[in-house]
Amino acid sequence: MMKFIIRRLLSLIPTMFIIITLSFFLIHIAPGGPFSGEKKLPPHVLANILKKYHMDEPLGAQYLRYLNDVILHFDLGPSYRYEDQSVNGLISATMPRSIFLGFVSLLLSVALGGAAGIISALRQNKWQDYLSMSVAVIGISVPLFVIGPVIQLIFAMQLHWLPVTGWINSRAGWVTLIMPAVTLAFPYFAYIARLSRGSVLEVLRSDYIRTARAKGLKESVVIGKHVLKGAMLPVVSYLGPAFAGIITGSIVVETVFQIPGVGRIFVQSALNRDYTLIMGDIITYSAVLVFANFLVDVIYGFLDPRIAYK
Repeated sequence: MMKFIIRRLLSLIPTMFIIITLSFFLIHIAPGGPFSGEKKLPPHVLANILKKYHMDEPLGAQYLRYLNDVILHFDLGPSYRYEDQSVNGLISATMPRSIFLGFVSLLLSVALGGAAGIISALRQNKWQDYLSMSVAVIGISVPLFVIGPVIQLIFAMQLHWLPVTGWINSRAGWVTLIMPAVTLAFPYFAYIARLSRGSVLEVLRSDYIRTARAKGLKESVVIGKHVLKGAMLPVVSYLGPAFAGIITGSIVVETVFQIPGVGRIFVQSALNRDYTLIMGDIITYSAVLVFANFLVDVIYGFLDPRIAYK
């Protein structure tokens, strides 16, 4: 098992290298730049700025310099638009909020989606099944930028139960987390509900489940000990991409609910063409994605030891 973990961990290195390389050249090849705008700078001023940030060097030299700073010093560079602030500082100040929001949303989606899927499978073609899958279809069909404002309209502006925007460090406190977490969790709740329902139904039809029932085991033992362990494997496989998707999906939710997370500065950096901040956000999001997939692979290896020996 340890060899499997080390092999998967080492595979992250070329993945991150490819992501950094492709992102760097694609961003720099795109037209425009961080210092181009409606009002053009005098040539000598622009030349001094480019020299300060080493942007007057050939693109290959800039790439090697950036790679050296990132790999050897974990330095993502200065922000071109946020004066006297580093990319490391901006991301470290905002990323914990996005990760916390994503973690809470993932817990909600797994708990509620898994429960809804299991109930739907055990009550197939009953009203519980139809209700759960109808809600799941809505979650899959309706985008986040529609769900968020609708929830705000109902629970904040009409019922006045929750604040419209804000974060947990504001006067409203922890209740500000409810609407963005529910909004962000809704589509993943839907996918997990449908995935777990189909998986449970497939396992229920397996031969070893019929054998367990034929032995006279209680239905609760059959479901809890035999069905769920096998049925949850596809859900576990989905958790890595789901967590990464929740983190990246928080860009929309953070904008709608005015949450000071990394998603907002990512949007702003794209609008400002802030190369280093865009690269920092891409590297951070990519690191979260590949590490989440690594954890899922390890957990999957423990649940199904055959994976570790392939």
